[in-house]
Amino acid sequence: MPRILAPPRGRVQRARARARLRTGCRTRQGFAVPTLLIVHHTPSPNCQALFEAVVAGATAPEIEGVRVVRRAALAATAADVLAADGYLLGTPANLGYISGALKHFFDQIYYPCLDETRGRPFGYYVHGGNDVTGAVRALDSITTGLGWRRAAEPVTVTGTPGRADTEACWELGATLAAGLSD
Repeated sequence: MPRILAPPRGRVQRARARARLRTGCRTRQGFAVPTLLIVHHTPSPNCQALFEAVVAGATAPEIEGVRVVRRAALAATAADVLAADGYLLGTPANLGYISGALKHFFDQIYYPCLDETRGRPFGYYVHGGNDVTGAVRALDSITTGLGWRRAAEPVTVTGTPGRADTEACWELGATLAAGLSD
């Protein structure tokens, strides 16, 4: 008789299950522990709340065997990107686009990382006052150009983040990290 598996019950278990379905992530050779690089621009309390939720999800104690590295967008380098196995990006939507800091990050890493990082998993969150459409379009365009593979649906928030928004960011962080831990 076939064995029937119960659905995952906890948040981390659900995140792992989603990650297994969406990513075929592999650990890069030479590194015993996969690395998740979180690149963010957090100029406001609203962005900070989303960033903290993402970090909390990515570093949940149930997720073992993943190194989480946090870098401000203006401090992140091509070496950081090349050393990571997956990426989580965070930005405000400024004037209908991603932040200048995240744009600068992509300008610095695009060509040095283009071939080496193709196929790696990523996710992102965007916060805006009333619209995030242009920022989402920009992130989708840039990451498509890099050949990165979306491992989770983006989290988009307008206005003051509520509990559902911070929980979605927690899930985003947990999903990306759990996908690397398998």
